Amino acid sequence: MSRLVARTTGVAMSSSSKAASGGVGGADLQVPVHAGNGEFLMDVSIGTPALAYSAIVDTGSDLVWTQCKPCKDCFKQSTPVFDPASSSTYATVPCSSAFCSDLPTSKCTSASKCGYTYTYGDSSSTQGVLATETFTLAKSKLPGVVFGCGDTNEGDGFSQGAGLVGLGRGPLSLVAQLGLEKFSYCLTSLDDTSKSPLLLGSLADISESAAAASSVQTTPLIKNPSQPSFYYVSLKALTVGSTRIALPASSFSVQDDGTGGVIVDSGTSITYLEVQGYRALKKAFAAQMALPAADGSGVGLDLCFQAPAKGVDQVEVPKLVFHFDGGADLDLPAENYMVLDAGSGALCLTVMGSRGLSIIGNFQQQNFQFVYDVGHDTLSFAPVQCSKL
Repeated sequence: MSRLVARTTGVAMSSSSKAASGGVGGADLQVPVHAGNGEFLMDVSIGTPALAYSAIVDTGSDLVWTQCKPCKDCFKQSTPVFDPASSSTYATVPCSSAFCSDLPTSKCTSASKCGYTYTYGDSSSTQGVLATETFTLAKSKLPGVVFGCGDTNEGDGFSQGAGLVGLGRGPLSLVAQLGLEKFSYCLTSLDDTSKSPLLLGSLADISESAAAASSVQTTPLIKNPSQPSFYYVSLKALTVGSTRIALPASSFSVQDDGTGGVIVDSGTSITYLEVQGYRALKKAFAAQMALPAADGSGVGLDLCFQAPAKGVDQVEVPKLVFHFDGGADLDLPAENYMVLDAGSGALCLTVMGSRGLSIIGNFQQQNFQFVYDVGHDTLSFAPVQCSKL
């Protein structure tokens, strides 16, 4: 159950919005992704000779990084920590590089290397030097990928892999470095061991064989100059069972000072709604549940019900639909917003309140294929059995 309280998205982002110069050419790739503990991980190999790693797939941040020797403070990982000295293609990035100035926090080391500190929304962080290296994705070698070689890394959610791949909108992300017009992923159920594809480039389309054409929904992606990394969408309303809840623009639109708004984030485990909308959702949900309330503090969730002793198969829960601009509806199956804590018998809603930013997390994205069309500023999605792609 700890999976529900995993890492939330990167917030300290670069204010730079210029396109990346140099870097890697465009690519059309299909990269395997698998579920972890509240996160999803992709297969990546780093260096020459190439060594295989798993890294968190994160659309809520930009930096690509892995743990590096010699470690000052590293978390335990299941694979050997990357050793730059063992790779013939490793090179550090000088302080004068545009990539160095694209970092939210950087400093010039005594050897004129670009030192970085990169912090995420839950205060986890990575620190080290910016470097370039050959990354291998789906057997394709990508030379010159700019990444963080982290020797001081802290965060509970990280230990499932060896680092993280930022797929955000900023210049340091893999999306920007590869010059991708679009990319797509389809996250399996969190308890599924199957792999599903991260599609980079022209392959990133919703599978016509897997999704009914009528089920494909599209909504505009919105840019926020003060948070250029995030993929914002316009969430207009929610439906909870028989109740439709209009969401105030004052809480759910990006405000003039850059606060507020709603982002879609593969690296945050559950959904967080600005408290004004969350309270209305919670009230409507509780009113339509026939089960008694239960304490969810043990699993870090707020709205929980006592599951019947005979199990939850026959339990009816209110429908939950997110209504976006352009008429796109994310109509969630119950397994994408309810979770049972087997220990306590609490059946909990995997949505919580937040102040400021609202985040649609990966729990809500299971078994939907999402296409981020950054060239045309749209997000499309459709229900798909991701393990079958």
